[in-house]
Formats: sequence, structure tokens, C-alpha cells
Amino acid sequence: MNARIRIHSLIAGTALMVTGLGQTAQAQTTTLTMSSWVPPAHYVVKDILQPWMADVEKATEGQHWELARKGVADITWGNFTYEPDRFKSVWFSELPMMGSNAEASSVALWRTYSQFLARNDVFKGVTLLGTGMLGGGQFHHPGKVIDTPDDLKGQKVRMGGPIQKRLLEDLGAIPVAGPGTKAYELLEGGVIDASLHALESVVNFRLDGKLKNHTIIPGGLYDASFFIAMNEGKFKSLSAADQQAIQKLSGEALSRRWGQQFDKQNKEAETKLRANGHKFAQPSPALLDNIRKVRTAMLAELHKDGAAFGVKDHNAMVGYYEQQYKALAK
Repeated sequence: MNARIRIHSLIAGTALMVTGLGQTAQAQTTTLTMSSWVPPAHYVVKDILQPWMADVEKATEGQHWELARKGVADITWGNFTYEPDRFKSVWFSELPMMGSNAEASSVALWRTYSQFLARNDVFKGVTLLGTGMLGGGQFHHPGKVIDTPDDLKGQKVRMGGPIQKRLLEDLGAIPVAGPGTKAYELLEGGVIDASLHALESVVNFRLDGKLKNHTIIPGGLYDASFFIAMNEGKFKSLSAADQQAIQKLSGEALSRRWGQQFDKQNKEAETKLRANGHKFAQPSPALLDNIRKVRTAMLAELHKDGAAFGVKDHNAMVGYYEQQYKALAK
């Protein structure tokens, strides 16, 4: 190893350092910054990023996408579809019924990126270290279970991202854009009637006192796709040995770690909500059919436009993702 690499989180206040001895036998240190937008106690930081940082240190002896691409921060993480036009190539992974096993979907997305998207122009300027999924988001309502198409008519529903917006519009609801962290405030103020979240977010955003009715769509109503990325120039400035050490702990391994934690959090959240008397329901066949129709229409549109966002055969890419997910979710 030629250098010790310290990764310092700009918000979480954690640091990772990789150390080695150069030819002069003097220890050298390289400090990398990581941008994070959730509190230090959030499990994405505490249970995913910090353990990964610690593993990198041990192995080497020692808007967020733009932050990494431009070098404002060396390492960042965020949601692909917060920049929807740039990352239309990954929209498919957020469509309804793509899977509720976060470990399987996170790894399937990484493999799909590696197979179909790694040379896509929009990914230039960064070294992608991992991908992650929620494990499926669902309907949550304070006063009623949403299980028929009529239950959604005219309902103001908090959402984030283009997939969720399109889905709600086509189902007859009124989408209201807002971060998950603002859902409590929006509910309290009567701005929204319901909200879209993964089960873990209902608990981790402290919404379980408000949202007591949960409609579980098999395979997820929608999902959210995340990246962990490093500035390409900074990555290339590291020694070959340190690059290899980081890559060994990243990619599929980091994506799997991400998914495992989301699966754990979703399972624990469901157990807590059920124990507290929350209502869980399955959608009626009519609502399920409407959701499938939106999914089918969006897949057809994405396939038609695929060449415009650098994917020649969108159907082949989606088929590969679904094949990988099915194999991993067994």
C-alpha cells in the first residue's frame, strides 16, 4: 500500500483512513471527504456507510451526484431519480412490482449497471461504488386502508420522483412533491391525505403515530434507486493496490450490504407496526390491475425512448434485471 486513505463524512462526522508505507518507509495519508444528507444516527450512515468505511480502512491498512463528479466531495450517495432526466436509464428499477427483496434488487441493479450501463455517458466523471434499492414502497394512510381504485380518487399523496408522480396521476390521486422527512409536517397541516414510503421510513421518520393503515402491493408499489459514487479523478489518484482494495469491498459487496440493511429495517418496522395494532391490507384485484397497466405503459415508453438515453435494447436490460432478481431472491 502506498497511502493511508481517510474518508471523512462532511455531515456524519466519521472518518476512514487507509495507511501504508511508501518507499521512504514513512507513513503517508490521503483524506477523502464523503457527503451525507441524513443524520449520523440514521442506519444508512450507521449500519451501511460506516461499516464499509471501516472495512476499507482495514483492507488498505488504514446536488450529490454533481458533488462527486465535480470533486466538491470525494464520495457521495443519493437517489438516481432526484436527477430524473440524467438517469432515465435506471427508471425501470423504480417501476411497480420490480421486487420487495432489497438485497436481491440492489445486487441485480449493480449487475445490470455493470452489464448495460457502465459505459453510458451519464456515468462519466465518477467511479460508481455501489447501488441500492428500498425494497419496495407502499401506500400509507392515517384514516383508511387503500384497497380499491375509488380509495385513491382525489386523495393528495406525498411522493418523490417521476415514477411515483406518474403512478399516482394515472391512478386518480393528486401527487404532492415533498421529501419523506417532511411528511409529518405535511400530514399535520392537512396538505396531504396519505404518503408513499417503504415500511422502514414510516418508523424511521417517526410517522407511525400518523400513518396507521398500510396497503402492501406485492413486489412493491414503486422503488427508489440509490448510488454511492466517488470522484473518478480522486479514485485514479490512489495507488493501484488501494483501488483494488476499495473495489473488492464495493460493487456487488457494497450493494448487497445496502440491501441487507434495508431488508432488516423493513422487517423490523413491519413487526413493530403490527404489534402496535396498525392495519395491513392487500389491494383489490381492480387496483392491482390498474397498477399493472401503469407499469406496462411506462415500460413500453421507456423501451421506445431507450436509444435517446443510451440504451439500445431497453427490454433486454429489464429482462436481465428481472432474471438476476429472480435468481437472487430465491
